[in-house]
Amino acid sequence: MTILDTDIGCDIDDTWALAMLLRSPELDTIMVTTAAHNTVYRAKICAKLLERAGRQDIPVGIGIPGTPVPRDERQLNWVKEYDLKNYPGTVYEDGVQAMIKAVEQADGPVTIVAIGPMTNLGAITERAPHLTGKINLVAMIGSIGKGLDGKPGRIAEYNVVQDIPAARKVFNAGWNSMTITPLDTCGVVRLRGELYDRLVKSADPLVKDLLENYNIWSNGGGPGPTPDHSSILFDTVAVHLARTADFLQMRQMRLRVDDRGFLIDDENGREINVAIEWKDLEGYKQFLVDRLLGLR
Repeated sequence: MTILDTDIGCDIDDTWALAMLLRSPELDTIMVTTAAHNTVYRAKICAKLLERAGRQDIPVGIGIPGTPVPRDERQLNWVKEYDLKNYPGTVYEDGVQAMIKAVEQADGPVTIVAIGPMTNLGAITERAPHLTGKINLVAMIGSIGKGLDGKPGRIAEYNVVQDIPAARKVFNAGWNSMTITPLDTCGVVRLRGELYDRLVKSADPLVKDLLENYNIWSNGGGPGPTPDHSSILFDTVAVHLARTADFLQMRQMRLRVDDRGFLIDDENGREINVAIEWKDLEGYKQFLVDRLLGLR
């Protein structure tokens, strides 16, 4: 069983990740929760995409809100007429409590795929520390030795610096397991050429909704030219790691979060499974496109 915790509606890669998750039945998605800033806006995107995909069986949980950042709400035109009250499924006003209840009621471990700032996860460590041992956490977070597009050098990554105290709680918590894709691996995933064209030419309704969102996002929230390649698809790698480490080289590392939001090697830090390098990046891209098209 899998829960997705996402800041969808800021960078477009979350939308790609949700579409990928919907094409991954083996992950058995039981809930999607929203994180950071305007969490109601984010919930609308999730609910509309789920409804149009025929997956209203998946509840949507509204996460802990922060100060809205209008310039980041670049998919607003896709949901400006959408009313959460009309979602045919369940909407939880307290997404964190809904996650806690879902984990409590599960017969076995639950995987949480976290692809936004760690605010909701940090709240779980405070409200229900006794449940962390029942959760396998997979996150898109941090930077070990590379930044965007494989540029050398460790950086303070967005999902950490947006809520450093919460990230520290997450890195100190007693999860059943913790696996991350830092920028070293997720920060180089782009689709171009024939692979991207396969998606553009598809008549699949989910893919069409995905690319409609991407077109709106890429043009700053309004109409404009259709992109000829994807942006960086960071968060898809976290969804992938929730099911397998195929195509990736993993390393066990002990890490902590410092006061500037950097991930630091520390022998006293918790042990984390880190997707440190690609063994076959092109193979992953091919897999990603096939999975989005429902081919494997």
